[in-house]
Amino acid sequence: MKASIASVTVAYNAVNVLPRQIDALLRQTRPVQEIIVVDNASNDGTAVMLAERYPQVTVLSMSENLGQAGGWSIALSYAALKKRHDWIWTFDNDSVPALDALESLFDGVRALRNKDDGVGMVAPIPIHRQTGTSYLPFLWKDGFVKPSAEQINQPIWFADMVIASGCMVSRDVVEEIGLPRSDFFMDFCDFEYCLRARSHGYKIAIISRALLNHEIGSTRTVHWFGTTRSWTHHAPFRIYYFSRNLAYLAWRLYPSLSTKWSVARYVASRGLNVLLFGTKKLSCLLRMIQGLNDGVRGRMGIRLRPAESRKPVMVRDPVESIMEKA
Repeated sequence: MKASIASVTVAYNAVNVLPRQIDALLRQTRPVQEIIVVDNASNDGTAVMLAERYPQVTVLSMSENLGQAGGWSIALSYAALKKRHDWIWTFDNDSVPALDALESLFDGVRALRNKDDGVGMVAPIPIHRQTGTSYLPFLWKDGFVKPSAEQINQPIWFADMVIASGCMVSRDVVEEIGLPRSDFFMDFCDFEYCLRARSHGYKIAIISRALLNHEIGSTRTVHWFGTTRSWTHHAPFRIYYFSRNLAYLAWRLYPSLSTKWSVARYVASRGLNVLLFGTKKLSCLLRMIQGLNDGVRGRMGIRLRPAESRKPVMVRDPVESIMEKA
């Protein structure tokens, strides 16, 4: 029997970018059985656009913004546990897969089937087309380790952490390890989920020929001492979650001296880049410090929203809510 695939997209105010993704999904050389969008309480007409232009798309409407993590948890709960699709192909709202991306991913799955039956996640190479920046997967050995050039040049290779956008997750993984942690809100919820899957013995295969056009934040080219590089700007609230969730990974979930040192260097590098290239430098640095403090202390949950409300916000378990609606 042919595997059933659902795509799931976590969308927030995506009326201008989401059509490019859905059009690409509808034109895949290997068809997607169901296209699912979690509308994270958009207020720009995203729901109206979906209803008018894409009536075949399943829309799960949230009453409040649950972030990438909460939306992803909702999506996997619905697609894997309720609808029982075999594979769930996950996206941010501004990612656009190549038209043969799904076929390429499944060619990789077939190539691995007879050699390795422990693959629970399969991912493409995300690339920012305008700048040529690749968001390469990481290896994990007491911290972040970049893959070697030899690994990257292989048609199929294995990693420990990939970004959620473009990644296919097997239903078996969801059933065994559970759902993504909605209390991460955004940033590194995908890395936590990958490390959890790896701890249960699942492998994450990278299919190099499968490509995904992916953007993270507002990217621009900057010049520094004769070199040219890409810089991605994030709002202060986003810097908070970046720092907090990384600190939580290192101090609470996978604590070791080398892990903490690796994450500290990673965050320090980000802080230096904020000082050199960022806007709202002071706000971003203060949120970074706040995030590090909360992560070390284990203060999770939705503590800041895009409007940067100062009080922590508590929400219902999103999976429980969607199951009630279903």
